[in-house]
Amino acid sequence: MRTYTCGACGHRVYFENISCVRCGHMLGFDAERLEVVTLTASGQNDEYIQIARHEPAQSYRFCLNAGHGVCNWLAPKTGGAELCVACSLNRTIPNLQEPGNLAAWGEFELAKKRLIYQLLRFGLPVDATHIGRHKLTFDFARDTTTGHLDGVISVDMLEADSVWREQQKQLFQEPYRSLLGHLRHESGHFYWMLLVEGTGHLDRFRSLFGDDTLDYSNALASYHDTGPVANWQELHVSAYACAHPWEDWAETWAHYLHMVDALDTSEEWGLEPRARGLVFGSFWPFKISDIYREETFEALMERWIPLTLSLNSLSRSMGHADYYPFVISDPVRKKLGFVHEVIRNGGAQLGQRTTATPRRPRRSKAR
Repeated sequence: MRTYTCGACGHRVYFENISCVRCGHMLGFDAERLEVVTLTASGQNDEYIQIARHEPAQSYRFCLNAGHGVCNWLAPKTGGAELCVACSLNRTIPNLQEPGNLAAWGEFELAKKRLIYQLLRFGLPVDATHIGRHKLTFDFARDTTTGHLDGVISVDMLEADSVWREQQKQLFQEPYRSLLGHLRHESGHFYWMLLVEGTGHLDRFRSLFGDDTLDYSNALASYHDTGPVANWQELHVSAYACAHPWEDWAETWAHYLHMVDALDTSEEWGLEPRARGLVFGSFWPFKISDIYREETFEALMERWIPLTLSLNSLSRSMGHADYYPFVISDPVRKKLGFVHEVIRNGGAQLGQRTTATPRRPRRSKAR
């Protein structure tokens, strides 16, 4: 995740910020430009004016859900929409009159907006009705089953409870469980329908992940009855991935999104394990690129492995379990490469308009 600069005072600000901690100016995320912008009230009909040092001023309106304190995104400039592009995807939200529901919804929105940000950075559509497919839609409610069906991602509100989530993690012997992880996984099912099903990628998918025509319900029932196959670590990124080829794809998809976001963040903060041993003041030997659009898969993997090794060591230094409790076998690496390929081809394949690439300063020296 990129960081940004306050247009009023130049202080560093972050994706989730609603105001600058130094000067107090309001902040909002512009999904069209993929940037956090600095704002001041115009005094007219909830309209705000951008404060920018080197750009023409633009007018904005906050998403309606900013009034609930769960959204810092800005409504589209045209069309009169009251909700931002991310909140407009909600079909069901909890009853905000019930205690605890607003906080849970806020956790959900934080995770969902990270997912939507990634999809926009990749140039993938969140609405595929223009090609006869579904629009990505979210239900966040109590007593629902977390999953995906025909474009609708349902998430049980308990997943926003960190204590309950840890209990489930221990119960199912999972090395990793998070609300963002669920959303990334379930979005994989949606994009399988768009990027793989009925495309020229289907045969290669089956050669890597298996036969997707296997009965899904029976496969899941068998997995829950008997557990993962003995050698799942050799073939899959997680135990659950061996339940069915669709789950293998969704787990691999989520893992790829984890990887890209973490690499983008580490680059933003200058965390580059490959630079170990460089002499102070030497020229920075690695090009700075848009990880979402420009890096090859092999280049991503060359950066990912040393980063995870260093993060695991840091986590152990603090007395915690490994930050990254996964092993990428050769079959998993090939599956991740396939996800990389179909995502890169996805925007053009689905007729998606090319989205903005966030601007950033260039580093020329090793830190």
